[in-house]
Amino acid sequence: MNVAVDTNALYTTRAGVARYVRGLLGGLRRVGGREDWRFSEFAWPVENFAFRQPRRAWRTFYREFIWTGFPARAALRRAAGGLLHSTGTPLLHPPGGIRHVVTVHDIGFLRFPERFRGWHRRMALAGLERTRRAQRVLCISRHTADEMVRLAGFDPAMLEVVHNGCDFDESSLEETPQFSGLPVDFFLFVGSLEPGKNLGLLRAMYEEAQARGRTLPDLVIAGARFHGLEGEGAPPRGWHYLGHIADPELVWLYRRARALLFPSKYEGFGLPVAEAMRLGCPVVCSPVSSLPEVAGDATLLATQDPQAYLDAVTRLLDEPGLREELTTRGLKQGRKFNWDRCAQETLEVYRQATR
Repeated sequence: MNVAVDTNALYTTRAGVARYVRGLLGGLRRVGGREDWRFSEFAWPVENFAFRQPRRAWRTFYREFIWTGFPARAALRRAAGGLLHSTGTPLLHPPGGIRHVVTVHDIGFLRFPERFRGWHRRMALAGLERTRRAQRVLCISRHTADEMVRLAGFDPAMLEVVHNGCDFDESSLEETPQFSGLPVDFFLFVGSLEPGKNLGLLRAMYEEAQARGRTLPDLVIAGARFHGLEGEGAPPRGWHYLGHIADPELVWLYRRARALLFPSKYEGFGLPVAEAMRLGCPVVCSPVSSLPEVAGDATLLATQDPQAYLDAVTRLLDEPGLREELTTRGLKQGRKFNWDRCAQETLEVYRQATR
């Protein structure tokens, strides 16, 4: 069976969807190679990471409105693909005779429409309608599947839950980071810096700690687009913005951080939580959306309140045995998420779609 795997995310984002595409494709080639499966990458392979206009707008327009017409459809026919796997919001419905599987990461545009530009919401809604016409829909968490039924009216029978894998494990290589000035003792935040990641809650937590005379370890922030936070004013003293960093440097940070602080308001999965657990880094996150599903009993859950987060990190600092306990539980929980398992379960979804 020929499968065209949509890899456009590799050229448009460095966020979780791109990590999903890389991890899944690698797993499919390892696992599917044992059977009669052939996988080809399906994308307009032109990078569009920079936010400089008008180049970004033109490249987005071409990818989503021009390439998806004749070029993409002709490419699908040339590849003689039996199935198209749209690994994110589907940009097109495949030509007749080609089956369609769609991965849905989350439907935040329905849950929190105020967080999205009008154009983004319209494109997401159009993609949702294409998803309704697919043979099978793959959801990266039970939470996402439940929201697809509750908020979007999907039939549960067409949905399958396949959890993400994780790029890191105990054998992951690290390298000495090229940035300087980091403290020995620090908390870590990982994520694209947009309001939903809720970095403002950590700002309020540090302010609360200062008001109480409590000194916290510095906060190291790994994530792109930190200039988008300029409207929030100067960062607290002891915050270190690194921007986008390479995976070996991220591994270095996870292994040395006191804990990952992950106050996100909404996640379809929450890859940083899985990554941290796989590398022995304790996690403080909130009992919202998919995070309890991914975290299991291996993290400290704190309500989205500065006082609750301060109480959680204070426990980590004051109770030495707690960090060791969370590390042990996290390693066990994190092993549940690997790309070969994700690929094997995805192959079963392909089989269902092509029967």
